[in-house]
Amino acid sequence: MNSCWQVLILTALAVATPSSGAAPPAVEKQAHGALIRFDAGTLRLEVWSDRVVRVSYAPGSAIPVTHSLSVISSPAAIPFQFKETPAAVELSTRALRAVVDRGTGLVSFRDLAGKTIFEEKGPRESSVGDSFVLDPEEQIYGLGQHQAGFMSYRGTSVHLQQKNMEIGIPVLVSSRGYGMLWDNPSITDVEVGVKGNEGLLRWVSETGKAIDYYFIFGPKSDDVIAGYRQLTGAAPLLGKWAWGFWQCKERYASQAEMLGIVSRYRETHRPLDGIVQDWQYWAPGGWGSHEFDPARYPDPKGMVDSIHEMNAHILISVWSRFDLDTANEKELEQAGALYPAVIPNVYPRGQGKWYDAFNPEGRRLYWKQIWERLGTMGMDGWWLDATEPEIGGKWGEYRTFTTAEGSAATVFNAYPLMTTTGIYQGQRAQTDKKRVIVLTRSAYAGQQRNSAISWSGDIQGNWDVFRKQIPAGLNFSLSGIPYWNTDIGGFFGGNTKDPKYQELFVRWFQFGAFTPMFRVHGSGSGKEFWQWDEPTQRTMLKFERLRYRLIPYIYSMSWQVTDKGGSMLRPLVMDFAGDKNALNVADQYLFGPDLMVNPVTTAGASSRPVYLPGKAPWFDFWTGKKESAGGRVEAAASIDSMPLYVPAGSILPLGPDVEYVDQKPADPLEVRVYPGANGSFTLYEDAGESYDYEHGAYATIPFHWNDAAKTLTIGKRAGNYAGMLQRRTFRVVLVDQQPGGGLDDSAGARPVAYSGKEVRVKLP
Repeated sequence: MNSCWQVLILTALAVATPSSGAAPPAVEKQAHGALIRFDAGTLRLEVWSDRVVRVSYAPGSAIPVTHSLSVISSPAAIPFQFKETPAAVELSTRALRAVVDRGTGLVSFRDLAGKTIFEEKGPRESSVGDSFVLDPEEQIYGLGQHQAGFMSYRGTSVHLQQKNMEIGIPVLVSSRGYGMLWDNPSITDVEVGVKGNEGLLRWVSETGKAIDYYFIFGPKSDDVIAGYRQLTGAAPLLGKWAWGFWQCKERYASQAEMLGIVSRYRETHRPLDGIVQDWQYWAPGGWGSHEFDPARYPDPKGMVDSIHEMNAHILISVWSRFDLDTANEKELEQAGALYPAVIPNVYPRGQGKWYDAFNPEGRRLYWKQIWERLGTMGMDGWWLDATEPEIGGKWGEYRTFTTAEGSAATVFNAYPLMTTTGIYQGQRAQTDKKRVIVLTRSAYAGQQRNSAISWSGDIQGNWDVFRKQIPAGLNFSLSGIPYWNTDIGGFFGGNTKDPKYQELFVRWFQFGAFTPMFRVHGSGSGKEFWQWDEPTQRTMLKFERLRYRLIPYIYSMSWQVTDKGGSMLRPLVMDFAGDKNALNVADQYLFGPDLMVNPVTTAGASSRPVYLPGKAPWFDFWTGKKESAGGRVEAAASIDSMPLYVPAGSILPLGPDVEYVDQKPADPLEVRVYPGANGSFTLYEDAGESYDYEHGAYATIPFHWNDAAKTLTIGKRAGNYAGMLQRRTFRVVLVDQQPGGGLDDSAGARPVAYSGKEVRVKLP
């Protein structure tokens, strides 16, 4: 084999060791792999790419045909070698080799040197469960969003069942450089080295026709997630305005209140890009009508237009639930797209029906109703609440229903995927001039392809819950879905006049500025900036300004998410898997590759310990002070600040102060260079709203830092789009303790004129 080929060895063994009289397995070479029939069952290996292998197993002589809701790709037409020996059947591509032991049936994966990476332990549990060996030092991440406060799940059990505050996604990433998609949407339990089985990873689903999973080889976490996205779909680019600040509460109750909120932000020159209309804007009995109560919203179209005239955007709450005898309910009922029983509900007025998101006609009608009643008003996005679905107050009751895909028990966890699919596909078919944005309380594997942002549910506003949001979001990101946020300050509880809650809110707000969607929400009287005391307002404004100055960086990161399968929320294991001290850090993360965020999660703190992983130096964002890697520092964390560190080799673009993302062009653009290592950054820009980028209407500018030569190369611009800056100024600064620290522009920055051609800048 050519030395450039990497090797991953896959050994398939039977459910139980065959008796001496067992017949030898029958082997059949297939277009994308091999089918092996044992006495106890049938095993199929499929090569989907150089680094992805699908493993399917079912008792009996055939593997049932199944329909994946998550996986939308097909096996790639790549060459592979097939070889049989008396002991094994071998499959190999340029990145992996699969070896099937004829006498057994479990599956193992080994690297080029023959070291085992991952292997089945067995016995397989019919068609619903399997067990795998864990390395003693191995850590496991992903599996959705959970509120237990763990970064690594080693030593715990994870229940994958959609419900408020819990999101079940059957995708994991290992610290050993591989990932796994367990393609079964029924309720599933995952044991990760629990007591008594410390060395085992065990998957067990409630129901299923076959064991069906995808092994994804990295060896980097980014490669694993990119492989998962190749299977389940890329994450489209969100509108640029989505990265600004969002004001929200439960709930703005009238047109006058909504317009008053946005007006006050504009009058006081506070940054704002969006406002959210939460539920019950409809009249009594009109749940699911998608119609405003005319007594409180006399001109909803005029309201939306006014919000747009103030250079803001609006998301609106839409449910999958319908009050009886509404026009929308009747239309869905006639199409057979409602669950047949009237479902007792925890909400006011007692009863309602939920639509069948697995029904294609139901999805079509659901979108049509939303578009005709809300989309034509100019709404900018959709807040899909209770997409678990929240039926009867006990989410598990949903498994007793029948869907267009069969028993709800078999597809239980995929409801949010199908609901967001209807919205995404509906809007894409309607227009390519406005990018889809969906805010949803639940998620499932593949949902990133629907422009969906999930939030962590109706959480309590206290320190313990706040602390747990950080690993919850990081594991969600490691499940392959990039966009997530929380209700800043918590949904329940909190008095804006209480000094103790003010402190919690400030710390949560600082954290929220470094999540994909920056959004304040909660029950009660509201958390708009004027509800707080002056010190709290000053700190909020400081972090709002920083968020907006970082828009060029954030938008460029979002392009990497779309184009490269990247991740914005990056637990330390993603970039420092070789650093054992970084593998289980639950309260630090990188926001993109160049900012390490260290939220303060303890009341009364004025500092916090920060671990600086890796070998290259780190820089304090606020002061420019350089720190050595590989140890801990006690970072200053006064109430108006939060520790932020930038790794050596980073190139960080900062735009101008603005009150909304497109208030003015990003010119001049400050470019901070952090010495101590070579580095690169690609600035991405487009018109920000339409899907023209899919047809090449965008521009990229590469930046490269040569640390030895102390030279920044600003490369030739590639591409163009309508409204692009043809000439611009970059203000370049080499960061040390004097210039380049903090929120404001660096006084010592060197101006560099740029017209699209390569420029080299020698820095002192």
